[in-house]
Amino acid sequence: MHQSLYLLAMAALQGVTELFPISSLGHSILVPALAHWPIDREAEWFLPFVVVLHLGTATALLLYFRRDWIALIGGWLRARGGTGNEQARTLWLLVAGSIPAGLLGLLLAHRIRDLFGGFAFAAVALVLNGVLLIAGDLLKNRRASGDLAGLSFGRVLLVGAAQALALIPGFSRSGATLVAGLGVGLQYEAAARLSFLLATPIIAAAGLLEVPKLLHASLPAGLLGAVLLAGLLSGLCAWLSTWFLMRWFRGHEIRALRPFGVYCVAFGLLALWLPH
Repeated sequence: MHQSLYLLAMAALQGVTELFPISSLGHSILVPALAHWPIDREAEWFLPFVVVLHLGTATALLLYFRRDWIALIGGWLRARGGTGNEQARTLWLLVAGSIPAGLLGLLLAHRIRDLFGGFAFAAVALVLNGVLLIAGDLLKNRRASGDLAGLSFGRVLLVGAAQALALIPGFSRSGATLVAGLGVGLQYEAAARLSFLLATPIIAAAGLLEVPKLLHASLPAGLLGAVLLAGLLSGLCAWLSTWFLMRWFRGHEIRALRPFGVYCVAFGLLALWLPH
């Protein structure tokens, strides 16, 4: 198979697993190793390639939730930067929730991935991620209000801090924030909305911080088109994943996370058993 096709496969994998609560970073380590994809992670062009995938995912989230963002920013402008209406307060909640993971990501991301980025650790962490999802289902408050704007800043900070788990390969950012959202009293759909709204600035910032490297990188001949197409494919898969998940959580008020949890446990254990 030509290398361009492997890059497109990576793009589809990123677009789906970034938003499904099954760890995009863990899958990007396990799947290529198990399938023996000839992708050199140490190559100069690999980081710019990942940047393009993240920008595609962030763009898809912005487009999907564009009405939410327009309403939130409009409310903030009407409140003149205060919290005088529901939209403005929600926007400030999202800002507060983005701070913990943003700071930890800037300070610790590379150190954590260097320490815990191995195949076996990613597989074990994926199993633990599955246990976390199943536990989130079991601990969910059936009488939760589901009112995002009614959350306190302290509770949103807890949900935002949970995103930092995704710095460890095998743990899912969306999974951690979904479980944390359930823990602070949200219903599945409201927890998913909060998770995806919090994801947008985090994923976009992670991509934009690396744009200078993208602009100065030298891609091998013939790969530029494949990289750009991969960004579009990642965005499309992310949009479809968001569309599916919002409907899934809207229609399942009991044990909505359990199928993803069972999958993570099964795939993590299978990855440990299979040769790679």
